[in-house]
Amino acid sequence: MARPMPADVVERAETLFDVEHRASNLPMSAAEMRSALALYDGIMPSLGDRFSNEIFAEFGRPRCRVLANFGVGVDHIDIEAARNHGVTVTNTPGAVTDATADIAMTLILMSARRAGEGERLVRSGQWQGWHPTQMLGLHVTGKTVGIIGMGRIGQAIARRCHFGFGMEVLYANRSEKAMDFPARQVSLEELARQSDFIVLAVPGGPETMYLVGSDFLSGMQAHAHLINISRGNVVDESALIDALRENRIGGAGLDVYEFEPEVPEALRQLDNVTLLPHLGTAALEVRTGMGMMALDNLQAFFAGERPPNAL
Repeated sequence: MARPMPADVVERAETLFDVEHRASNLPMSAAEMRSALALYDGIMPSLGDRFSNEIFAEFGRPRCRVLANFGVGVDHIDIEAARNHGVTVTNTPGAVTDATADIAMTLILMSARRAGEGERLVRSGQWQGWHPTQMLGLHVTGKTVGIIGMGRIGQAIARRCHFGFGMEVLYANRSEKAMDFPARQVSLEELARQSDFIVLAVPGGPETMYLVGSDFLSGMQAHAHLINISRGNVVDESALIDALRENRIGGAGLDVYEFEPEVPEALRQLDNVTLLPHLGTAALEVRTGMGMMALDNLQAFFAGERPPNAL
């Protein structure tokens, strides 16, 4: 197990397997990944453990036969390379959907209503009391949200926006989605032009890297807010910093970063961006559910069955 896990996950894992626990919360080093592939029958890696083609290239068929990823995103694992070396990769979809959608809504509200800036003002001791033009933000109810990526998480965000805040929903996706509320599929360009809030909910990987860059940001409305709960490199961070610094967009709310955990000083100094430390699934019951799903995958694999979330 590549990270310390919730107690219930640890307890169940130890009833199923002989387990070695890695004590560090930092990503595995290349040497640790190579050793793990040689020493263990299965590994439960997580975000940041970059099992690349170069890592697998040193092996014909490693002892490890399954990577049960703790998380839904697997852009840190070269799935084709794993498959070519006889290693099955699984993930934990579903368990993360609602928690990640909740964080998207948190960021929409915090960014629109300048909540982070306001909290810093109160903590500084400089707040002089309420007045009619104090920290005027953007009203969320009734606005238009554009969602890029309409998978499980994107749809959960759309439902919250529509039913909770009466928002019009636009989306950009490779295929049209049937939903039980009004939502209109549009191009990325039209979504940028028409949306008051834009939420990124796409998978990470080469296809989505820098999906939002200077051209996209230039197409947004001046009051619009960009929300990213997907992967940091979906956004060209330097282009976003420029847009925020020059007030070409209304603001941004970020839970992920291009070079995570490094966050540029220029970004940290801006008041018109809300910064969270990758809290998308940070609730005990959610992280426990993710761990249990990873263990379900491992249990099925070693029983000779196809894991329920094999990729």
